[in-house]
Amino acid sequence: MSSKTSGSAGDSPAAGRMRARDIDRVNARTLLDAAYAEGELGADEYHQRSDQAQSAQTLGELQRLIADLQPSTKTADLTRARKWSRRPASGGYPPRTRARDADRQATYVLLDAALADGQLTTADHRTLTELAGEARTLGDLSQLTDDLQRHADAAPDPVPPKSRRENWFAAGVAAMSIAVAVGTFMAVARPATPPAGPPAVDLGIIQPLVLPRPKLTEAEGISYFRDVYRAKFGDTVLDEVDFYPGYAVFTRAPQANRKVHYNYFGGFDQTDQPQTRDPKTPTVDLAALNVQAVAALAAQAPALTKVDQGVVNYIDIQGSGTGPVVRIYVGNQAKETGYVEAALDGRVTRTVAFGG
Repeated sequence: MSSKTSGSAGDSPAAGRMRARDIDRVNARTLLDAAYAEGELGADEYHQRSDQAQSAQTLGELQRLIADLQPSTKTADLTRARKWSRRPASGGYPPRTRARDADRQATYVLLDAALADGQLTTADHRTLTELAGEARTLGDLSQLTDDLQRHADAAPDPVPPKSRRENWFAAGVAAMSIAVAVGTFMAVARPATPPAGPPAVDLGIIQPLVLPRPKLTEAEGISYFRDVYRAKFGDTVLDEVDFYPGYAVFTRAPQANRKVHYNYFGGFDQTDQPQTRDPKTPTVDLAALNVQAVAALAAQAPALTKVDQGVVNYIDIQGSGTGPVVRIYVGNQAKETGYVEAALDGRVTRTVAFGG
């Protein structure tokens, strides 16, 4: 007799309405794979549920697909309770509290993270970001993010600015006291000199934050991509990636015999359906990449390839039969090109130059 999976994300109505991440869809399909292999599901029902899991938008939809499955020792780690929270963006303050630029900025960060891990589509992300920019209150911002998953140790939600009324009152009293004291002293000691004015009060103006938009052919950009890639897919392994200054394209294997191509323009866009992949295809783990060394090598690449006034067009990183390879491609306006080949630690293995 089947028993429900315990500790799932769909145990409460609020959690069930949370948006699903790509990793949640993958985990649900993994549970379905195990159930099919162990005979709980027939072929037709297995394929039907897998298709529904692939297109599910919320954790509640996923939970309904796996709720009647028995726990499997092969997937025990996927059925444990997850440390995800659903917290109001108003931080417990009245929703009519006016939002600061910093609060809107914090909402942008949450929306970017949700786009990176698959909770939002590119269109949803664009629309919600525009609405966040127009939001006037913390309640407005809360409505935009209250169905998003956030890790329990994520940065605190945006909160309204602390009331400065008491600060201003205290500063005013202090200023008046100083003015009275100075005026009294000046009236007695130097009546011809006008009294000094009150000291300026620092209102603590908050400087706006700026979202990172680093070049992906530089150290900061490669590190940033590696972080958001890990946040989306749960690891840093891929078949191949090409880093251009403003975007990246890469191939990832969701399973040993399947591969999928993606574009990255601040968010991840799948460009095709899964295709057949040779299970023996070499992979590369970006966690092993010495980003600083490769970025320094990229800065030297035009000189090493002797491409006059050359610039780095893109950096290709892929697995190979002899180990992962980094190739830094250089070009100039005269169509002279070349590339530097290196290992993941930045050690140069060869340099190749071509004519115009």
